[in-house]
Amino acid sequence: MTRVSPFGHPFLLGFDEIEQALDRVSKAANDGYPPYNIERLPRTEREPERLRITLAVAGFTLDQLDVMLEENQLIVRGRQIEERERQFLHRGIAARQFQRAFLLADGMKVLGADLSNGMLSIDLVRPDPERVVRKIAIASRD
Repeated sequence: MTRVSPFGHPFLLGFDEIEQALDRVSKAANDGYPPYNIERLPRTEREPERLRITLAVAGFTLDQLDVMLEENQLIVRGRQIEERERQFLHRGIAARQFQRAFLLADGMKVLGADLSNGMLSIDLVRPDPERVVRKIAIASRD
């Protein structure tokens, strides 16, 4: 059975990458750990308008977290190593690993990341789009 794509319309040329990105996002959306927020921070005198991704990573230390930019994907990984020498009478908090990926639009820039009180915040900036208007010369082949 073939899948009908909204990007298969003849007026939508070169949007194959967007379709692939949407497929990746829909597959990654099912994992709910760690929970996260995405908020818009308004422009200030010193800072441009930003987006902030905040992930709840309680129990993870700085050296157990990685924030990577791979092409247009922001990837956050957390790795906790199970400590064998500890004896638990009850274990309700498991040593856990995670990977959370966010697909970024072209031109998005990562300003930095901060870990405070079990919350990992990553600030992004979206550059103002420049409007490009260009006249295309028409060649005559007569």
